[in-house]
Amino acid sequence: MFKQVIAWIVSAVQAVLLWVGLPVTPKGQPLDLNKFELTWQDEFDGSSLDLNKWEGHYFWDGYGKRRDGYWTLEMARVADGMLHIQSAYSEEGMSGGPPGYYSVGIDTNHLFLQKFGYFEVRCQLPKGEGLWSAFWMFNDMVGNEDGSGKDGSEIDIFESPYYTQKRKLFRDRITTNIHYDGYEAAHKTKNVGKYRVKDPYNNFHTYGMEWNEKEYIFYIDGVESGRSSFGGVSQNEQFLILSVEQEAGGWAGDVRNNKPGDMTDFVVDYVRAYQYK
Repeated sequence: MFKQVIAWIVSAVQAVLLWVGLPVTPKGQPLDLNKFELTWQDEFDGSSLDLNKWEGHYFWDGYGKRRDGYWTLEMARVADGMLHIQSAYSEEGMSGGPPGYYSVGIDTNHLFLQKFGYFEVRCQLPKGEGLWSAFWMFNDMVGNEDGSGKDGSEIDIFESPYYTQKRKLFRDRITTNIHYDGYEAAHKTKNVGKYRVKDPYNNFHTYGMEWNEKEYIFYIDGVESGRSSFGGVSQNEQFLILSVEQEAGGWAGDVRNNKPGDMTDFVVDYVRAYQYK
């Protein structure tokens, strides 16, 4: 009974912090990897991005426009066992694109999709005002406006748009979100929570999600951070995405304020997917 009361108090405090917009420290149940088996992985041990595992996120040749910048696979570099998603301003443009800010989003669509299981990235977040890095899942039914997320939801396991925040309390955090029914008038969204992470721009951490038929359970460094069944849990296969977007005056700050060398790479050690045994 005592443990139940303490758990209820912790949950209530976290709910209040979430309501007022303050980040909380993950204090949930530890991840049990013993109930899973590995189905897919990229350890980034090669010398270039493995195009048998990744493609550009909704662009395939040259470059793609994304928010206030552009995406091109030229910005995905593999070295020393790590993926480096770079961000930079190009005076000449890249991959046939115009002058502007360049980075990249890559996904496993058409190459690897899975329904249910556990999905995890180990990474170090990029420094730079206006940079918005993320590890998320998606499928092509997210835009179906049917009042439900069961056919497909955007599941943002983590997003990192907070580097511009001056106070460390608000800078060293990530946010977890769920979206469905497209991105127009019918769009539905829920912020699962904002969570403290210890110096994520200089240290590696793991961010993961367990997905079953009833709910999504999110983890940071193997500790549960939050859970949700918002919209009705997706019952269809989804694919994995890694991305860095750039904003000019948005909620991530203003990428135009960066000087050469201000922006660092989004560095990814591995991405792994597991299914239930």
